[in-house]
Amino acid sequence: MILDAMEDAGFEVSGRLFALNSYENRVYQVGLEEGPPVITKFYRPGRWSDAAIMEEHEFSLELQAADIPVIAPMIMENGESLGRHADFRFAVFPQRGGQAPDTSITDTLYRLGQWLGQIHNLGATKSFQHRPGFDLVQGIQDHNALLIDGGWVPDDLRPAWDSLIPDLVRGCQQRIEEAGVVDTLRIHGDCHAGNILCRDETMLFVDLDDCRTGPAVQDMWLLLNGEATERGSQLGELLEGYEMFREFNRRERHLIEPLRCYRQIAHCAWLARRWEDPAFPRFFPWFAQPRFWSDQVLALREQLAALQEPAISLPGQY
Repeated sequence: MILDAMEDAGFEVSGRLFALNSYENRVYQVGLEEGPPVITKFYRPGRWSDAAIMEEHEFSLELQAADIPVIAPMIMENGESLGRHADFRFAVFPQRGGQAPDTSITDTLYRLGQWLGQIHNLGATKSFQHRPGFDLVQGIQDHNALLIDGGWVPDDLRPAWDSLIPDLVRGCQQRIEEAGVVDTLRIHGDCHAGNILCRDETMLFVDLDDCRTGPAVQDMWLLLNGEATERGSQLGELLEGYEMFREFNRRERHLIEPLRCYRQIAHCAWLARRWEDPAFPRFFPWFAQPRFWSDQVLALREQLAALQEPAISLPGQY
């Protein structure tokens, strides 16, 4: 089916096919009769509308046209970037190699900041109409409801879990209020080191599958590691490069811990939502085990403590 879809889209395939690690979509390396292989991504049915996928593609292609290093979808023989075969939708991307950036190197953070500033400048030129934004508090509550209604949290951990969630929501609300009104724009949405390829002096941003409307800091905090002082220094390096191209609202620092909290609970809800896909019990068997949930309670307690601490300070700020 995969090779048939590729041939229908105008590609002369060699028959070589290699499945790549991807849980949300189905991704393959496909050999061609001439030239290097390509990567084809079959979108999970029901997750995104055609319009939402096209907004992802259009954003990627806009960035590429502006000489910002992203891996954008290829245009197929029919002049479109989104292919259809049977009941499936797919896109084809050039294959690129590289390694995740070492974000402990200050020059790497500076260069990442430069590119993020340019991505956000372009992201601010128009708005998504069909892709989601971030409603952190409502999102946490909705994801939690899915976990509780599905019976995922073990009974013996429910009292601890049920007491933590309201405290986390209040902590997030307080931080959001401290941030005040912040601008939102089109962002990468899942900008961690695994979605950036480095080779020699080149950086490439990949996988805009989760691009959405959100605050600029969402594309920064996943690149920060270590203790609060280390993360503050790393953010300072990012911003030194970022602000060569775009101003950053320092109050967005208050959103980092609410965003982290949201991601923790959303990840659990994502696994629960996908559990009927046979790949998920195979690759994530620990999700249905009590040990995972006791670890989550500990992680959420740590997250609550982080929400109660001051926002990370930038160098020179106290």
